[in-house]
Amino acid sequence: MIKTAHDLVTTAKTKISETPLENADQAIRDADLLLDVREADEYAAGHIPGAVHISRGMLEFKLSNTPELASRDLKIVIYCKTSGRAALAACALADMGYLNVSSISGGFDAWTAAGKPVVKQELPSFD
Repeated sequence: MIKTAHDLVTTAKTKISETPLENADQAIRDADLLLDVREADEYAAGHIPGAVHISRGMLEFKLSNTPELASRDLKIVIYCKTSGRAALAACALADMGYLNVSSISGGFDAWTAAGKPVVKQELPSFD
């Protein structure tokens, strides 16, 4: 059977913990790591305060090569634009043995739609 990206996300969402938007602030406060798995340009355009950027494509490699992130007991909250990439990322982290991973339901779009705070990356001034 051929699976689409949508099929993979749907399957991933059955295996992971999703945090409803109304509980996201508390989940983020309780987390050791808030992870934005979108692309660098998306992160630069705006992200949740305190989020660390690791794009979905580099996630397993970065986590494997960053000693501070080696503990499988870290509480990790993940988000992307709408929650698809975050679901796949959360599944990958579970496969790597991380025990406390959740994704924010609805992702960054839901966060901004709710009027929650967003940080934009400051570009250096060349004046």
